[in-house]
Amino acid sequence: MAGLGSGYDLSVSTFSPDGRVFQVEYAAKAVDNAALCVAAACKGGVAFAVEKPKGSVMLAQGSNRRIYPVTKDIGLVVAGLSADGRQLWHRAREEAQSYLKHYGVSIPLGVLAERIALFMHAFTLYWHVRPFGATCILGGLQKDPLTGYQELKGEIYSIDPSGCSSRYLGTAAGRNRPAAKTELEKLSLSSLSPQELGEELIRILMVLQEERQTEDKVEFEVSSLSIKEGEPVYELWVPDRVAAAVNKAKDAIEAMESD
Repeated sequence: MAGLGSGYDLSVSTFSPDGRVFQVEYAAKAVDNAALCVAAACKGGVAFAVEKPKGSVMLAQGSNRRIYPVTKDIGLVVAGLSADGRQLWHRAREEAQSYLKHYGVSIPLGVLAERIALFMHAFTLYWHVRPFGATCILGGLQKDPLTGYQELKGEIYSIDPSGCSSRYLGTAAGRNRPAAKTELEKLSLSSLSPQELGEELIRILMVLQEERQTEDKVEFEVSSLSIKEGEPVYELWVPDRVAAAVNKAKDAIEAMESD
C-alpha cells in the first residue's frame, strides 16, 4: 500500500495527482479488514449484530464491545479499530447530551449522524491528525412525519472514515460487506419484528463466516430497539438470548444446505 502512495500518503491533507487521499483510503481498508457488523430497520424497531473473533480463550465474555447505547432511542455499532469506535461513541453521547441540554428534547437521529459525520470529516483535513479507522452505524426510533409525527419508525445511518453519512434501510461494514448487503436485500424488513430481525442478522453473520467457527473462537453481540407501550426501549441481548438465536440460525442454515 505504501508503494502506491509514492509520497502522497505522508499527510492526510495531501491529494495525489489523480485526486486521491491515500490515508482516507487506508482507513477504509482497515474497516474492510475488520469483523463484520450489520444493522437494519424493521417494523417497529431496529437491530444491530456484530461478529467478534476471540483472540484468546481466556478473554472474558462480553469484552471488546462493538455495540453501544447512545440515548434511550438511539444505538451505535462500529466496525474497524475498537478504540476509534469508543471515541466515536463518546462523541455521540456528548452531542446527544448537549442537544438535550440546549433544546430540551432528544436529538433527532439525522442531526446526530450529521454531527458525527462532521466530526469524522474534520480528521481528514489536517496534517497532524489521522482519519478514524472505523465506520459508525447509527440506528434509532424516530417520529415518522408521514403519520403526523404520531408513530415511531426505525432509521439507519452509516458514516464512513471520510465523514460521508448516508441513510439506509439496512447496511453492513467490515469483511464480506458486499455479500452481507446482498443478504439484507433478501429480507422482508417491513414484516419482521426486532426480535426476528436480530435472529436474521445472526444468521447472515454465520452464513458469511469464512469457516464455521466454534464458540471459543467467535462471539456474537446483538442489540435491538423496539417499541413498548408507545416508548422506545433499547435492549442489549443477554448471552442466553444470543445463544438461542445462534442455535436457531444453525438449524436454518442446515435446513438450507440440505435442500
